Amino acid sequence: MNARLDHRNPLVFDTHELGRRPGALQRLTRTVDAPGTPVFGIEEVIGVPAGAPVELELRLESVMEGVLVTGTARARAEGECVRCLEPLHQEVVAEFQEMFSYPDADDRGRSRAAEPGDDAEDEDMLFLEDGMFDLEPVLRDAVVLALPMQPVCREDCAGLCPQCGVSLNDDPEHHHDAVDIRWAALQGLADSLGTGEKDKMSGDAPRSPRAAEKQEK
Repeated sequence: MNARLDHRNPLVFDTHELGRRPGALQRLTRTVDAPGTPVFGIEEVIGVPAGAPVELELRLESVMEGVLVTGTARARAEGECVRCLEPLHQEVVAEFQEMFSYPDADDRGRSRAAEPGDDAEDEDMLFLEDGMFDLEPVLRDAVVLALPMQPVCREDCAGLCPQCGVSLNDDPEHHHDAVDIRWAALQGLADSLGTGEKDKMSGDAPRSPRAAEKQEK
C-alpha cells in the first residue's frame, strides 16, 4: 500500500468527488514541476530537468475496483547526442493508464476486510489512500518509455571522426588517407634499404682520372 500521502504534493490527486460511483468521470489539467532526484528520465542519457514544467491532462474514471487514471504528460527533455556529443533538447509526450485500487475491495469490487498475506496486496498494484493517489511513480515510468535510449540531435547527424574527434557535421569533407598497416611496415623497410644502398653506391663509385691525379698531387 502507498506510504502516507501529502495532499499538498502537486502529484497527489484527490478522488473524493467521484464518490465511488462506477462510471463517474473527472477531467483535470495541471502543470507541475518535474521531480528531482532520481533523474526524471534516463540516467546520464536524457531527462526532464528538475523543476521544469510538466503539463498533465488526466481522466479519472470510477470503476468497481477503484479509479482508472488515463493521462498525457508533456515536457521538454534535455540530453546529449550520442553521435556528436552536442547538447540537445527534445519535446516528450508520454501517455499512460493505471488502476488505483480501493484497499478494501477484491478484484470484483466487492468490499472486504484486508487480511495479512492476502494475495490482493500485490507489489505491482497501486492503491488509493484516503481517496488519494500519487501519480509520480506512474509518470516516471511513462516518461522513461517515451524517451529515446540513444538520442540524436538530428536523424542525419554524422557524428565525430573516430580518428581525431572532429565534428563531421561541421566539416563533411573531413577524412584521413587510409594506410594499410601491412604495406606501411614494408614501405618503411624499403625506405631503409634504399638509403643504405645509396650510401654504398656513393662509397664504391669509381673516381675519374682527373680526381685521382689531384689526390696524388
